[in-house]
Amino acid sequence: MCRAVILPDDFQMRYAALTPWLLVVLNPIFYSFRRCPYAMRARLALRVSNVAYEHREVALKAKPIEMLAASPKGTVPVFCLPTGEVLEQSLDIMRWALKQNDVEAWLPRSPDAWAFTNEGIALNDGEFKAHLDRYKYPQRFGLTDGWQHRAQGAEILMRWQAHLQMQPFLSGHHWGLLDACVAPFVRQFARTDRAWFDSQPWPQLVLWLAAFENSEAFIAVMHKHSLWTPP
Repeated sequence: MCRAVILPDDFQMRYAALTPWLLVVLNPIFYSFRRCPYAMRARLALRVSNVAYEHREVALKAKPIEMLAASPKGTVPVFCLPTGEVLEQSLDIMRWALKQNDVEAWLPRSPDAWAFTNEGIALNDGEFKAHLDRYKYPQRFGLTDGWQHRAQGAEILMRWQAHLQMQPFLSGHHWGLLDACVAPFVRQFARTDRAWFDSQPWPQLVLWLAAFENSEAFIAVMHKHSLWTPP
């Protein structure tokens, strides 16, 4: 069972030094749900960083007590480190993984690039996610339909289209952190009505999304795992 451990201040540096050794001896534990876009983007970063971990696929309607003990918030992803630290947010997991090994240079390399990336992730996780949810599941929000939110989400997608007209990826000349954070949510938006999505005036966005969906990385992280059960 994973539990968060509160360490005295004078032990923090010792644990930081021990972390690489612990990762060799014990694999982190990753609680995931295949279709969750937050878990999806965390899996992308874990894959590209070549971090070994124990994958525990969960059913959101029957969350294991081990996961809830580690993270009472009850949502995925949850990443339990051998030190006892628990990462409960997908972005924290991604940054942690890439800090271990950013072999494909996903992390921005300049303050301006970091600012653009952080602003883009905030836009995706905030305003765009809100429109996506109301477009895809209008009844959950007391709406008759989600057309207004589709239109408002489309305005944000046109911003990405404008960037992709100037460069092949949102992160610049190669796939990066911003692309990985945004792509699973754009995929959800597109899958709500794919024919409509593909007919919109954002050809570069359509190509960018198709490249992601057909990539080796996406196919790998969408592998179907059996539900985890305690030993």
